[in-house]
Amino acid sequence: MSAENSATAPTAADAAAPLPPLHCLRLLEPGPPRLGKLPTGTPVWLVSRHADVRQVLTDPRMGRAALYAPDAPAVALVPNILGDPEAMLNLDGTDHQRLRRTVQRAFTPRAIERWRPWVASVVEHLLDELIDQGSPVDLVAAYTRPLPVAVISKLMGLDGLDGKRLAHWSDHALSTTAYTAEAVGAALADFAAFGAELIAQRRASPGDDLVSGLLAAAEERGDISEKQLVSLVIGLVVAGHETTMTTLGNALVYLLGDGRDAWQRLASDEQSATAATEQLLRAVPLGDGQHLPGLLRRAVADVEIGGVAIPAGSVVAADTTAANHDPGVFTGDLLTELFAPLAAPLLTFGAGPHHCLGAWLARMELELALHRLARRLPALRLTEPVASLDWRRGLLTRSPQSLPAAW
Repeated sequence: MSAENSATAPTAADAAAPLPPLHCLRLLEPGPPRLGKLPTGTPVWLVSRHADVRQVLTDPRMGRAALYAPDAPAVALVPNILGDPEAMLNLDGTDHQRLRRTVQRAFTPRAIERWRPWVASVVEHLLDELIDQGSPVDLVAAYTRPLPVAVISKLMGLDGLDGKRLAHWSDHALSTTAYTAEAVGAALADFAAFGAELIAQRRASPGDDLVSGLLAAAEERGDISEKQLVSLVIGLVVAGHETTMTTLGNALVYLLGDGRDAWQRLASDEQSATAATEQLLRAVPLGDGQHLPGLLRRAVADVEIGGVAIPAGSVVAADTTAANHDPGVFTGDLLTELFAPLAAPLLTFGAGPHHCLGAWLARMELELALHRLARRLPALRLTEPVASLDWRRGLLTRSPQSLPAAW
């Protein structure tokens, strides 16, 4: 796939064609930054090598806020949750750190580790229900979706949240071409109203949950707007379940297909599952790059990346998927390296000031989910060929709609 094609929108024929599993994607060839185009037609510098991608994500001359400056070119065909200029994701420097500090204490490795026994109990409960339901089963409906939803619901005190309503909000929030701008706008307005109502409830009756903690921190600081609070809350709801659900589903496509020989070792101990989780996070991407060819930044000053001069004002896409497969850094593949230590830090969660807050929570959920599933169901197998799976389309993330399996 050429650099130009990797950054352009799919055709109608592409939308109807069968999709390959994400671990089989053809990646951007490693090399210095090169020019391509976003689906909007905006020129974009495509950055693919591990060191270059890391530089883009950590260099203060590469900003998110500049993507939404008055002179900024269009970077999305349809607005989605990533396009809110006041959201934490799209702030830089002290403005970003001010918001980030209100939530980051809840997501430190030490804080997350305290959740391990409870998350393990959720995994075992879901497996009990799955096994009681009997073979065959849809692993998405019974396992990969309800697990992260249960975890983020507990963390944020969202008991009784309607799963279908949450899926509706999340799909629209991360839409690229799946829904119209009007439909996305309506869903996000409904989602924001939910967030505002939740904040009002916690103000009236605080609890021992993340939303109450956010409100207490915001009141102490006194410099966070109501709109930013709502954006934080609904952003955490989406990010807290969507990417884990996607990664877990995609990992199972690999492990129950090409990687089936690793299933027994995955069941053997949590240490093996921990190592495998890191490699799966590195090698199996969240999306196919058709609608967003990387993590976007805009140069606020002239900068040199990988020996190429990037002029101020340029849009840059840091292709973390290509960087995670950079042959100059990662020399093996999943078949040979699934349980090996990483040769370098993975960039799946980004790097620098915008590094994903939920990285440790996602890791813990994936480790427990994969290890316990393999241990409880050693004979688990897919009942459909991987090539015939139906995939979610037109979103920033891609995972199977369903994952029919038996044992």
